[in-house]
Amino acid sequence: MDDLQNDELFMRAALDIAIVAARHEDVPVGCVLVENDVVIGVGENRRELDQDPTAHAEIVALRDATFSRPSWRMDEVTAYVTLEPCVMCAGALLNARVRRVVIGALDEKAGAVGSRYNVLSDPRLLHEASLTYGVLASESAELLRTFFEERRAN
Repeated sequence: MDDLQNDELFMRAALDIAIVAARHEDVPVGCVLVENDVVIGVGENRRELDQDPTAHAEIVALRDATFSRPSWRMDEVTAYVTLEPCVMCAGALLNARVRRVVIGALDEKAGAVGSRYNVLSDPRLLHEASLTYGVLASESAELLRTFFEERRAN
């Protein structure tokens, strides 16, 4: 399987997890962490469900992955995220030493991996990650658009 097929496969898994977030009234964002083509962590936004402002999909996935690893360092891990990470999540991915981040939709308002800030590609920081943008971007954006339209209609 080539990189694009892998990226789409794992981004679809992240989209499936994002749908779980919407079911419990959280913004539908999903994250899947993959090492050597094996999923090692998953997370969906859980801020409303857990009443925890740090319970973003990336943080939840990183916490999930630490249960199956001997180390917090994720040097060989790729993160698949349906929405461009915010500053907090980009910082967490940076501190976990995630090797690569694959992003679905961009977040022009709060994105910290290219849209507003460049946390994962700033050479002044302790780590840089390889970045891939736009994998299943329209599906990711549509999921978010539908979620917010339904909220505004109610």
